[in-house]
Amino acid sequence: MFTGIIEELGVIEGIEDQGDALRLTVRAPHVVNDATRGDSIAVDGCCLTVSARDHEMFTADVMRETLDKTSLGALEPGAKVNLERAVTVTTRLGGHIVSGHVDGTGSIVRRSPSPHWEVVEISLPSELSRYLVPKGSITVDGISLTLVDVNDGAASSFTVSLIPETLARTTLGFKQPGEPVNLEVDMIAKYVERLLGAAGNIPTGNDEDN
Repeated sequence: MFTGIIEELGVIEGIEDQGDALRLTVRAPHVVNDATRGDSIAVDGCCLTVSARDHEMFTADVMRETLDKTSLGALEPGAKVNLERAVTVTTRLGGHIVSGHVDGTGSIVRRSPSPHWEVVEISLPSELSRYLVPKGSITVDGISLTLVDVNDGAASSFTVSLIPETLARTTLGFKQPGEPVNLEVDMIAKYVERLLGAAGNIPTGNDEDN
């Protein structure tokens, strides 16, 4: 489990193609400081398991399922990635509850800079738009962000406002229109839909079994 507060910009140092999987080596001296084999680290919002580490780098395996549903397969050596270690019971929940399980990918549509912040529009698969509400939460490449506007038109998209801290410390500071991003919608919205919508059985006070 994660919070969407990025701890470090890592650098892809190596990519080993294993046919149906990739093995990524990431330079990340901060997040590997206390990491051990088996720990979880979110890489651009994807929860990966540390398989090896040294004092500056860690290695993780990326399975075909992850490659099919995320942007990790497009990474190249030298690329920067957002990193966050899994939360502990004493971690401040500065963002929102993030699972590290990507729901789909979108892409940067446009960037509108201003003196003190920047508005970024991002496309998303139409089937995910029902989980978005203005002022709600979404995870973009592992970053916990607040939704500004949601466009449910033919081309579904949403906008977020990025403060200077986010622009300086994450990949959204330099990603350009057309580049892909990993998206994870608020898991609470998915649970609510599942509980209230599956089979249409919503309990009422008039049910005989109550």
